Amino acid sequence: MKTIAVIGTLDTKGKESKYLKEQIEEQGLNTLCIHSGIFDPQFLPEISNDRVAAAAGERIEALAAQRDRATAMDAMARGLEQLLPQLYEEGCFDGVISIGGSGGTSLATPAMRALPLGVPKVMVSTMASGDVSPYVGTSDIVMIPSVVDAEGLNQVSMRIFSNAVNAVVGMVSRYQQIPESGRPLLAATMFGVTTPCIKAAKEYLEAHGYDVLVFHATGAGGRSMEALIQAGFIRGVLDITTTEWCDELYGGVLGAGPHRLEAAAMRGIPQVVSVGALDMVNFGPYDTVPERYRDRLLYKHNPTVTLMRTTAAENVGLGKVLAEKLNLAKGDTVLMLPLKGVSAIDAEGQPFYGPEEDKALFDTLRQRLGSQVIRKELDCHINDTEFAVAAAKELIRLL
Repeated sequence: MKTIAVIGTLDTKGKESKYLKEQIEEQGLNTLCIHSGIFDPQFLPEISNDRVAAAAGERIEALAAQRDRATAMDAMARGLEQLLPQLYEEGCFDGVISIGGSGGTSLATPAMRALPLGVPKVMVSTMASGDVSPYVGTSDIVMIPSVVDAEGLNQVSMRIFSNAVNAVVGMVSRYQQIPESGRPLLAATMFGVTTPCIKAAKEYLEAHGYDVLVFHATGAGGRSMEALIQAGFIRGVLDITTTEWCDELYGGVLGAGPHRLEAAAMRGIPQVVSVGALDMVNFGPYDTVPERYRDRLLYKHNPTVTLMRTTAAENVGLGKVLAEKLNLAKGDTVLMLPLKGVSAIDAEGQPFYGPEEDKALFDTLRQRLGSQVIRKELDCHINDTEFAVAAAKELIRLL
């Protein structure tokens, strides 16, 4: 019989956690209740808070005596992060659910993120209608807005909790093993303005015996790809769309963090990299563009996305950081430059066409790349089929 772990601060959210437990058991599944609070639980769990604290090298009595909520929550979050994956590896549960406000969400989600990809994970949270990236990270946690505070049982909270239970029960009950294809797994990065390139390259690679995971270069996509490379899932990388560095350096909304472009380099994974969409910084709706950028060349990509053309000076900065990251490479690395444009709107007659801006980028890369990085320049646009197939062939050669 399948088992669902229920994480809860059973001293303060005992009634709510017990409701989850009963709803799950009514559907014929077992529960494994884990007490993540500091004081005595309102009902007896399978995993005590003593055990959670011990996993972090702490004593629950000492944490309770300190009466310091922040210290206690930090310790219990660390303990859960260590203990939950161990319990999963021991076969103690098949999926996990939790409810909470900002505190409970911060307690449970680090542990959920530590579980393997594909393990069902549901978090009902007051924080779920805002920016959930600090909680989800690069994992597959399903965040469900609690609508009302996760305090007490009422007509609204019971409906939300019941739906969340149905979700995790369905995931666990209908869980299917996805057979591995046996084909080497590759990663590729894509943006709307580099889609033709990636579609053509992906088609070529798959015709030659590879499976290709495509990551949308929106910050979360780049972080997810880096995490999967670091975890050893990926054999080679077609990192055509490195645009997240525009946002990281110049205040856009889709940055992927300072470690983007490091995982493949440090693990020695073969990589073919290009400069896709380095002509643009991404913002939200037009009225959210920072005042300092209002006189720049802006382009309304859609009602919720406004693009800003990068300048020659900004492209020098981008070239420096790309060269710095590529020079870290411990494995075969090729940089491919499309000399006729780096995105669909950086082409002759298009709004971001900028030969001088692109030249500043290319020249910086030429000057700063180390000898271990092979540079190939093609007299074509990034979305030309010729460029896409050349990039795919280059990656196959490295593999």
